Amino acid sequence: MQSGISASQELRTALDTLLTSSSQRGLVATISNETIVRGPTIPSSSPTFLADLANLTPHIKPTEALYILLRRADSVASPDKSLVAVTYVPNAAPVRQKMLFASTRLTLVRELGADHFAESIFCTEAAELTEGGWEKHVQHTESENPLTEEEQSLKDIKEAEALESRGTQGQSLVQGGRLAIRADADISSALKTLGEGGSDNLVQLRMDVPTETLQLVSSSQVSLSELASAIDATEPRFSFYRHSDAESSIVFISTCPSAAKIRERMLYAASRSNVITLAQNEGGLKVAKRIEATNPGEVTEQVIADEFRAEEKEEKKGFAKPKRPGRR
Repeated sequence: MQSGISASQELRTALDTLLTSSSQRGLVATISNETIVRGPTIPSSSPTFLADLANLTPHIKPTEALYILLRRADSVASPDKSLVAVTYVPNAAPVRQKMLFASTRLTLVRELGADHFAESIFCTEAAELTEGGWEKHVQHTESENPLTEEEQSLKDIKEAEALESRGTQGQSLVQGGRLAIRADADISSALKTLGEGGSDNLVQLRMDVPTETLQLVSSSQVSLSELASAIDATEPRFSFYRHSDAESSIVFISTCPSAAKIRERMLYAASRSNVITLAQNEGGLKVAKRIEATNPGEVTEQVIADEFRAEEKEEKKGFAKPKRPGRR
C-alpha cells in the first residue's frame, strides 16, 4: 500500500525550518494523493520538550491518523539536533487510513532523512502524547535494553533501513534471483499447494526475530468470514489467502500488532516486499491484492470485498463507451 508514496518538497522545506527554529516545537504531516504533505506547525511556548507536548492537543483527533515530527532538544542552541517521528493511529480511525499510515511510517523517516531522527514511535492513544505518557514511554524503553533510548531507537532505524535495502541475509529460496532471505524449506511446498488449488486456502508465515528466519506457522482451510479470527493476533504475521473469486486470486495480508517490539515491527516492515517476491518466484503465486493492517480484526469481509469491488469499477471505467461528440 505504501508503494510510490513520497514526501512533498513543501514538507522537506518545512522540516529544514523546524531544525533551526526557536519558535517551533514540531510539525504535523499527513498523506494526501499518495504524497506525505505538511500540516500545521506546533509552536514552542515552554522551555522544555515535555511541557511543549501540551501544544499537540489541538491537533490530536480521535478518528484521524497523522504524523508528528518533534524537535527533541529544549533549546535550539542545544547540540542535540535530532527529531522524534511520531505515528499516531487512533483505534477509531478508518481501517484503510490505519493501514496506510502504519505501513508508511518507515517511508516517512527514509524520505526525510534517517539521520535527522533519533527515535520513531507508534501511538494509538492521545494520552501517550502527554507529559505523563511520554515519561512512561521513556521508563519502559530504558527498562527493555541497556542502551539509552536515543541509542537504541537510532540503532533500530538504521538496522531496518539496512534490511530494507538488502533483504535479510541467508539462504534464499529463490533460484537465480537476487532475493536473500532465510526461509524454512517447507514454506515452498505450502505456497505451491496454495497456488495449485489445494484444500487449504490460508498459509501463515512468521519471522523468527533472533535468527531473522521466515517460518511456516500453518496451512489451513477457512471461510472468508473466519479469516480475521484465523490469523494470529498476538504477534506479526505474513498471510497468503486464496480468495473464492473466479480467478482464485491470492491476497497477501501483513498484520503487525502495535504491542510488537520496535525491532520486530521494523523487521517485518523491511521483509514484506521480499516475502512477496519469494511467494511469487518460489511458490508460483500471483499476488492480486495486498492488505496491511495492525490487527487481524481489521481484515473483515467488507475490507476484502471493497478491494475487489474497486478493481471491478476500474475495469468498467477503462472499457467505458466514449461519449458521442456534441454539436458545434
